[in-house]
Amino acid sequence: MSPSSRPAPADAPAPDETTEHGRTPDAPAPHGGVEIRNVADAEFTDWLKAVSTGFLRPPVTSESDAASRRANSDLTRTQGAFDGGRCVATFRSFAQELTVVGGAVVPSTAVTNVTVSPTHRRRGLLTRMMANELAAARERGDVVATLIAAEYPIYGRYGFGPAAGVTEWEIEVGRSGLDPRWSGPADGGRIDLVDSAEARKLGPELFERFRPRQPGAVSRDARWWDLATGLVRRDDHPFTEPFWAVHRSASGEVRGLLAYHADETWSDAKQPLNTATVRGLIALTPAAERALWHFVCSVDWITKVRTGARPHDDLLPLLLPDPRAARVVTQADFLWVRVLDVVRGLEARTYGAAGTLVLDVTDPAGPASGRYRLTADATGRARCAPTADAPDITLDVSELGTLYLGDESAVRLASLSRLTEHTPGAAPHTDTLFRTSRRPWCPDVF
Repeated sequence: MSPSSRPAPADAPAPDETTEHGRTPDAPAPHGGVEIRNVADAEFTDWLKAVSTGFLRPPVTSESDAASRRANSDLTRTQGAFDGGRCVATFRSFAQELTVVGGAVVPSTAVTNVTVSPTHRRRGLLTRMMANELAAARERGDVVATLIAAEYPIYGRYGFGPAAGVTEWEIEVGRSGLDPRWSGPADGGRIDLVDSAEARKLGPELFERFRPRQPGAVSRDARWWDLATGLVRRDDHPFTEPFWAVHRSASGEVRGLLAYHADETWSDAKQPLNTATVRGLIALTPAAERALWHFVCSVDWITKVRTGARPHDDLLPLLLPDPRAARVVTQADFLWVRVLDVVRGLEARTYGAAGTLVLDVTDPAGPASGRYRLTADATGRARCAPTADAPDITLDVSELGTLYLGDESAVRLASLSRLTEHTPGAAPHTDTLFRTSRRPWCPDVF
């Protein structure tokens, strides 16, 4: 359901070879002989051990876990750096769909399992693996690349920009102002507790209806749901069965799904002080969303609710009669986007007004570099094509990724000297075109 419901750290990019200034030195590696290539089937278990090493986990894996993960890994998209037969760096990608503004999806290469062993940092290994992947992704026809960055300074130099963030709140239930006598949704629907097997049946169809409505959402395959519901287990992420709650409308239609777990904390005075942690909540309507939040806040013994990673502009705090009962505990960047095909990428999404904008995109790695004329009509649809016309704005491909889902302001980027305005008023005009009424959100770690 959410980042916490998947094996998060092992499925997110890791620190690698940056210097203290976030740059890779130009000097050659102190010793050569490191070979970067696709991982062979017989090397996959050792590759997994290298992943664990990079994430500071015990470098062990069982045969059953390796076999399960091997079945979900395309070795033509799994790279390793080998020094004397030992795997010292890892990199993997997989096919993904990203929902863009307007509800369309674009093909993406999702980057994950990025590590460099501490003995081989600052030797350009990630740079070489990333170059291989971006070239292959462009050849495959992927429009963008995506990743979840473990460290902020690393991925901007490869053309990625933070495109959607997350916020987590902690709710003090007693201060929220919610009616503790609550007995059901106000919209005539109902909430039912179900087991993981039922959640596995209901969840995929609900999510397929949800993700076109949420810019920044990424596709979930069958394995995602198998992991979330415990049908598949991972050695490095012990599974705890969550509580699953389903919101159904008055007609019986499934409109929301909630997963949460609770601790067991009691005061010295034998008073329950339990915290419920939400592992994921998706809803098709504001009424279903409101009902699910009210439900989890009404469970006996629960005095605090941790929301898990939500969009920055989530409805939740304002759903409470006293929004101050929800305090922010985490606020950070999350999904990073790297545009590979500017024309297809800009034509896939919709825009906030009719207008024309000429963008000069700089991309040292090559695939997105060029000058493009974007023309949006009154319906929000747009055409994009290379042009020789004078640019209205110049920006790096990483800043284009930051703007792509509508979460950032071109005016702010211009104030930070990360976007150059050639035509007076071009930055606010860019905001009129690109910004969205609701901010993008990616519910999933990958």
